[in-house]
Amino acid sequence: MAIVIAALLPVFLLIVLGLILKRSLMRLETQWHGLERLTYYVLLPMLLIQTLVKADLTKVPVVGVGGALLISALAMSLLCLALRPLLARMAIDGPAFSSIFQGATRWQTYVALAISGNLYDDTGLALASVAMVAIIPLVNVFGVAVLAHYASPEKQSARAIAMTVVRNPLIWACAIGLAVNMVHLPLPKIWHEVADALGRSSLAIGLLVTGAGLHLEGLFRPSVGAAVGVILKLVLMPAMAVALALLFGLTGANLVIVTACAAVPASSSGYVLARQMGGDAPLLAQIITLQTIFAALTMPVAIALVAQAN
Repeated sequence: MAIVIAALLPVFLLIVLGLILKRSLMRLETQWHGLERLTYYVLLPMLLIQTLVKADLTKVPVVGVGGALLISALAMSLLCLALRPLLARMAIDGPAFSSIFQGATRWQTYVALAISGNLYDDTGLALASVAMVAIIPLVNVFGVAVLAHYASPEKQSARAIAMTVVRNPLIWACAIGLAVNMVHLPLPKIWHEVADALGRSSLAIGLLVTGAGLHLEGLFRPSVGAAVGVILKLVLMPAMAVALALLFGLTGANLVIVTACAAVPASSSGYVLARQMGGDAPLLAQIITLQTIFAALTMPVAIALVAQAN
């Protein structure tokens, strides 16, 4: 348990530091918007490319790790859709449902990569990168589709939804990294030096941006929708992912990384998408904030339990 807490503590301290900086030294929204775009379009993609380029994928159970997380994300998406009639009877409208859906299915990339790297160094990063390849396309397609159907005042076409996914820089980064790895393309030393420098800065800045994006308004009076979003993501999603990982025969570090990736809070990028497409952005902000706070407690427990069971 102590090892797990030691790996998680720096991650959550950086998130808290981002929250403090947003309310003291860097109060302007434009400052954080610039950092978020820099991380999303440059720093994090470079980390993913470099991690996958250097990874020995022959030692990574790609099918097991990717399959467990892909199927768990799909199962959670279908469960949310199945719960829609019940949630409607609880006075949760379409925009609010879309925020619950995003809160239950999206995952915080920066937290997952940082924790995986802290636990298992380059192996952990490689495993988490494989998880991203599996999860990101699916949750983006489903998230945009649900927003378009239940929240957007103007219905989005299938082409518009597809283009939103295609423009995701993280998907391209994973594809490029995998392609370079598979064809064994030699890269010059200067590439590795620049890529490593950019990659090292991505997680710290990403975690600061995550903290700055937290919304504490209404934190002590969470709505029913927020409570549902927290339970689905922090309790049910890890349980499903671990069960599937065990069915795939995963053990050791592989099982722990699946647990960590499934147990992270939702990504703040969903909040931006909700604002753009008519979702209930304040509700999603509340869900993400509550998830991030509670994840500081639930993640160590979940990871420690799985690690001890192995």
